[in-house]
Amino acid sequence: MNALMKKLPLMRSCKEVTALVIAREDRELPLTEQFALRMHMAICKACPTFERQVITMRNAMRQWRHYGADDESPS
Repeated sequence: MNALMKKLPLMRSCKEVTALVIAREDRELPLTEQFALRMHMAICKACPTFERQVITMRNAMRQWRHYGADDESPS
């Protein structure tokens, strides 16, 4: 795969893609990185699973942060 990645400048390794998935949580990625991410996700089996796990964790943390917020309002 390394030889293929050198020929195609937008190809990213799984390690690079996981870093992009995490970075996307904090900032908007440039268009070239967004495209590279989509290309990799289309051909990789493991990285989409990692992406779903990150989304699940983000949603769980969001719910946890707001847990009990409705209960704290005065009656």
